[in-house]
Amino acid sequence: MSGIQDVLVPPNAEGTRATVLRWCKAVGDTVLKDEPLVELETDKVTVEVPAPVSGTLTEILKAVDAEVNPDEVLGRLRLDSEATSEAAPTEPTAPRSSAAASARAASSTGDVRRPLSPSVRRLLRQHSLAADNIEGTGRNGRVTAEDVTRHLTQRPATASTSLASHSGTLVPHSAVRRRVAEHMLRSLTDAPHVTTLFEADLTRVLKHRALHAASFESRGTRLTLTVYFISACVRALRAHPEVNATFHQDALELHADMNIGVGTALGNKGLIVPVIHRAQSLSLFDIAQRLNHLVVSARAGKLAPEDVRGGTFTISNHGVGGSLLAAPIVINQPQVAILGAGKVQRRVCVLGSGADESIAVRSMCYLTLTLDHRALDAFQANAFLSSVVSTLEQWPDDQEA
Repeated sequence: MSGIQDVLVPPNAEGTRATVLRWCKAVGDTVLKDEPLVELETDKVTVEVPAPVSGTLTEILKAVDAEVNPDEVLGRLRLDSEATSEAAPTEPTAPRSSAAASARAASSTGDVRRPLSPSVRRLLRQHSLAADNIEGTGRNGRVTAEDVTRHLTQRPATASTSLASHSGTLVPHSAVRRRVAEHMLRSLTDAPHVTTLFEADLTRVLKHRALHAASFESRGTRLTLTVYFISACVRALRAHPEVNATFHQDALELHADMNIGVGTALGNKGLIVPVIHRAQSLSLFDIAQRLNHLVVSARAGKLAPEDVRGGTFTISNHGVGGSLLAAPIVINQPQVAILGAGKVQRRVCVLGSGADESIAVRSMCYLTLTLDHRALDAFQANAFLSSVVSTLEQWPDDQEA
């Protein structure tokens, strides 16, 4: 049996690419099975990759900031049996000790002929660096990939001086921002986006919320408007299953479960879409509780991979930031539609018709549905939004939570 074990990027059902965020160990370090070895960052979550076996980390093939795909080799471990035999060498291996001493001596004198792994040599070439300018922390003073990346991060002033042109300052993109940018561009180029706009009267929703918010708070969760939007979308998706779908070249896949993602801002770090799975089986309180947990976890960076997978429809409540209207909102592919909800405003409206016409001040907001025109037509989009608006405008005061 081979004494070397590959450390692989975990498989991902959605095929999401990732970036190496941090190595928890350096080349030459011993590691126990299931001990955290490396952290990966996707556009959705940070994933911790544990050591598949106990042994010694012999090689790092993917340095910090390297982009990786599922099942790629991140590094290699030498199994315990080999590590043990090398740790207690017999007499024939004595020359290795002598060689190690020579390597340490070479390191202390700045000799550039220290052994380097392929990944380290690649990093040095990419950044036009010389190994003798970097302090090695690996075994026998060897320069590791982590040493190179640490050296790069310790020279921000020089980097920003050379990169900044004129009076501007370049702020490097985070892995999340890069992934979001790629995902948005791919969605726009793959799918023709069309947006339909409706207006909803939320007066009855706000009345219901005023009656029940305290009860929700007493049970440990907040009753937000997003909760009502999710519930209304569940009802509309039941009536219009083609909106809860994935477009394929040869068919439209209708999903049995309504897994509703909610766009969640992370400040300057970007945007993430945690998913409320099987929303069709949840009460209003259950939706509120699940949403609150996901939002808190997202902003604390504690979402699990399953919290962001499997979405079939997305809601963007951009109104929480004061926006009245946003169009088009980029579809969260491979979904076929996304609902946008604007800020609630008190506006003068005409109610009724004919002899029953009157003017009143109502709590109104704009709702949009941006659709993938390959999968849906305006008729279907309008029917779906009509259902959402009707549910919100006719919300009963005594609906159970």
